[in-house]
Amino acid sequence: MLSTSTAVVWLTAFAILFAVPGLLYARQAQDKLDDFLVARNSQNSTATLLTLLATTLGTWILFGPAQAATWGGIGAVTGYALGALVPRLIMIPLGNRIRTLMPEGHALTEFVLGRYGRVMYAFVLIIMMFYMFISLTAGLTAIAKMVSLLAPVPLWLTASIVMAATLLYTLYGGLRVTIFTDRLQMLVIIPFLIVLVSFGWHATGGIAPALQGLQDKAPQLLNPWDLNGLKSGLTFFIAVVLTGLFYQGTWQRVFAARNNKVIRNGFILSGALSFPIIFIMGLFGLAFVGLGLPGDGSVALFSVLLADAPTWFAIGLLPFGLALIMSSADSTISGLSSIFVVDMHRLLPQLSGQKLLLISRWLIILLSVPVLLVAAQGYSILYLFLLADLLCCAAAFPVFFGFYSERYQSYNAVLSTLAGLIAGLLVFPAPGEPTTYLLESFLLASLVPVIISLILLLLPSSSRFDFSALAKRVRHLQG
Repeated sequence: MLSTSTAVVWLTAFAILFAVPGLLYARQAQDKLDDFLVARNSQNSTATLLTLLATTLGTWILFGPAQAATWGGIGAVTGYALGALVPRLIMIPLGNRIRTLMPEGHALTEFVLGRYGRVMYAFVLIIMMFYMFISLTAGLTAIAKMVSLLAPVPLWLTASIVMAATLLYTLYGGLRVTIFTDRLQMLVIIPFLIVLVSFGWHATGGIAPALQGLQDKAPQLLNPWDLNGLKSGLTFFIAVVLTGLFYQGTWQRVFAARNNKVIRNGFILSGALSFPIIFIMGLFGLAFVGLGLPGDGSVALFSVLLADAPTWFAIGLLPFGLALIMSSADSTISGLSSIFVVDMHRLLPQLSGQKLLLISRWLIILLSVPVLLVAAQGYSILYLFLLADLLCCAAAFPVFFGFYSERYQSYNAVLSTLAGLIAGLLVFPAPGEPTTYLLESFLLASLVPVIISLILLLLPSSSRFDFSALAKRVRHLQG
């Protein structure tokens, strides 16, 4: 559709166009280290809404929902969309709570360390780091595959251009710049989403041909009560909801919000807007099946759109895809930076804030090497995503129940998490095996910790956790 040189030139130009405003903004707003990490109490409702929505709408929305629809139907799409909505609602009380307990906090890991100690902290740190690594790799893989559908551009080249541009402004400017660029990127994402949906409607000839094809070929995909669809939808719902609670980029935005009212407005609206967007993206998968288009379901959306697409639309997909990946990748990079700095400050308190920041930047640059190597292979990393989801499911109840219960002890959290992880892994599919019991795996990982926790709470204990101690355990960052 495009030549390699044309695609690379446009890709590079758009990447620079997104990076330069962030660099210029960073030069004008050199923050203290604390502001670099969390932009504390600085963002209003509109900024919070836009940055949360930009963070949610990564390049995965062009692949995941449509692919899920091809084998799970309307039930899978609904579960997927609800999975993006519900974490935003859950984060409202959790966000208000952590701001009350740790008004000078920076990360969920700080809370876990202060509340439960080192064992639970180490587990949560590992799953958060693992999830962010997989998320960043998946995003770069997705944009590289999207560009390869438009032109024969090597995957490594696309991934490298995107990664370099994103690292450039994110490592220089921190969270405040990330939020600023999110607002700019949304100016591209929202209009082009409207264009994309309109173009898709035209490409399919409206709803009637696809609907008729589905009724003839796969009527079960239209049945919201189809057992396979319900299981798929519930699997996606559990996995996406509980994993979303462990994303450091979201916790940064909790501390960045001006007050609790801003948290409520920003999180409710971003969740409400993400639901229809993801649901509509999933409908492209149903159109793909209904129209009997050739190709793999993983690129169902592009099979629908690119059959007779004009050149301007193909070129327009480049800034759209870049805005999607950079708005989510910069949040992941900023989240990694905050975790590195906070944890290194605890381990190396003698180092200045600027030295900590310099070390964290080099660590992220080093981390980007394996990320690019994996993204350049074009692997499907769905299995690793599911494994990260399982880890989050096992830790979810133990971590967040401790936000409120004074009687909940560290040993309870650790034992409950381990029990949930073991139970889930017992039926978790091995690589290459059918995902027959995937839902059961997530249900076990999520519910076993609840049962174990409640049983252990029945044991007599006079110990009570003093929540007022959490604020004192936050280490202040200078510089």
